Amino acid sequence: MNFRLVSAAFALSLTALPAMAQVSCQRIGSMTSCSNGMTYNHVGNFTYGSDGSTWNRVGNTTYGPNGTSYNHVGNFTYGSDGSTYQRLGNFTYGPNGHSCQRVGNFNYCN
Repeated sequence: MNFRLVSAAFALSLTALPAMAQVSCQRIGSMTSCSNGMTYNHVGNFTYGSDGSTWNRVGNTTYGPNGTSYNHVGNFTYGSDGSTYQRLGNFTYGPNGHSCQRVGNFNYCN
């Protein structure tokens, strides 16, 4: 089961997050480090993952690896794979009961 978080509030993607896994990430400057070993480098509109993935935000659309794209409309994000994400305050809710909470520079996901 994959969980791709593409909220403007997080500006990165958490991929391949198993159903019951918990991941926390911290952004300091242009680098984000996650408890699952992933790191992300943010340069302008681009985000580069330590797994070789590249994400590019152009206007309201984020383009990811393997032809994925996400359209950001208000508090909602719609994935080209049919997924929908909703941001409510410090929480982002995704498909299959996944959610993330932002606390300061940290993001906690289940």
